[in-house]
Amino acid sequence: MPVQPRFLPEDLFAFAGADRGPLYTALLYAFGEANEQLLTSLALDDVRAHLLDVGWPQPPDDAELTAALQQLRNWQLVDAGQNHSEHYRTAHEYERRNLQYSLTRNGEAALAGHQAAVSALESTGGLQTAVLDAIAETLARLARLAQALPDADPTSASEASTEQRRSYAAFQELTGHLDALRTGVRTFNSDLQRLLRADEVDDTVFGEVKEATVRYLDDYVTRLDDRTARIRHGIDRVRSAGLDRLLSAALAGAELPPHPRPDERDAQWLDAARARWAGLEAWFAPADGVQPRAQLLSATARRAIVSLLQVVDRMRTARRRPSSAQADLRRLAQLFAAAPADDDLHRLWRAAFGLHPARHTHLGHADPELVPNGASWAEADPVPVSALLRETGQTEKFSRPSRVRDVAEVRAQRAARARAERAAAEQAIRALGTDGPIRISQLTSLNTDAFTAFLDLLGRAVANPPRAGRLHAKSADGRVEVTLTIPGDGGRAVLRTTTGTLECPDYELSILAPHRRVPVVAEASS
Repeated sequence: MPVQPRFLPEDLFAFAGADRGPLYTALLYAFGEANEQLLTSLALDDVRAHLLDVGWPQPPDDAELTAALQQLRNWQLVDAGQNHSEHYRTAHEYERRNLQYSLTRNGEAALAGHQAAVSALESTGGLQTAVLDAIAETLARLARLAQALPDADPTSASEASTEQRRSYAAFQELTGHLDALRTGVRTFNSDLQRLLRADEVDDTVFGEVKEATVRYLDDYVTRLDDRTARIRHGIDRVRSAGLDRLLSAALAGAELPPHPRPDERDAQWLDAARARWAGLEAWFAPADGVQPRAQLLSATARRAIVSLLQVVDRMRTARRRPSSAQADLRRLAQLFAAAPADDDLHRLWRAAFGLHPARHTHLGHADPELVPNGASWAEADPVPVSALLRETGQTEKFSRPSRVRDVAEVRAQRAARARAERAAAEQAIRALGTDGPIRISQLTSLNTDAFTAFLDLLGRAVANPPRAGRLHAKSADGRVEVTLTIPGDGGRAVLRTTTGTLECPDYELSILAPHRRVPVVAEASS
């Protein structure tokens, strides 16, 4: 659901662009620093002291400070009131301490907006795989908490239980991880596009940065499918345990302060929580069947890798050339600008663009005796000029043609090697099947080729969103189709080979291999 824009007060950020903007900004930060110390109302001397605390170099005098505070009051960012709870010993003390200044709601919003803008300008985005792992772990913890919640209405209890407080804390943690993911991806994508367009820095340093970015993206994309599959599994577990029951428990665990209309307050909190959950589903497991944003992120990262590699290749190609056309034109422009006279400009133009005597004047007539020595070139018969000389300036050289290499043997070797590799791949796929039902945990006799083919099929299947409780995928050539049914009992399978150990859910496995008319089925372990 797209976010609807909300219009802000007209003068909310007028302080940033005003003539005395630095002083107004420092005053807002001074009030913010005082609020951190739970001081909401400040006298004139207190404002001056907090200005020094936030780094204002020289404290303003009373007239300048009062005028600045008055301008903030005109923008409705600061409010002023009298302090009737304090006793004053002299009239001077009453004049200086009676009037107290404090931030309004608009002032707090303006300060928060300025801080957010500064943070956005100074921050750099990133694709942290740790955030994806944290989301998956938090979803698993939320699923366990939802299953442990009692069936009674959580809002009917007078005091929140431990499970309700933990549900609230876990849901807030999940929201924080999702916000970090959104912010990091959005900022990194913007920085990446600027990197693709940048051409003002040193080519050597720039090429190293782009190559490092390619490695960074490749490492992130390599395990992205596995992590998104874990997150989708966690979302399904929370849905099965009851999302509404979990949110109601989190609302009870939030222990919100008293409100004149508690039902309206609770409804607003639940609506905001459901909107955040909908944002999580839109990223990893949309309920309406649309493409998850995580897949869009993967596709964008892969396109960025290709674009960066192309840019790096162009830079390397340009570095191998003695000079590029762009650099030549820049140098030529500098020479034109520095030419002292028009004659120099004409000579430079002829030297740069070929306006010099023709390169074919050394050619002669086929029978020179037929042409008198004193004949004008305009009256003499034309002399044919070869295309090579006309286009490149080089004369034709007639020599013995080079020997054509016989590549029939190379082609035969390559064809034999391709047939052997294809036969080995098909044999590895067929080795996955048996005549009867097996379990994934019983696939212990796989050789290295069969295990590699099995990993490829398993990775393709779990990378796709489930449909009706099943995962479907095809091999790269489309000849092998695999179907995985998610186990309902949570069984796990461990396969150990010479290349490593694989731990995965004990799926119900169905592989339709070439030269096999009946799919091979392996049931989930109990």
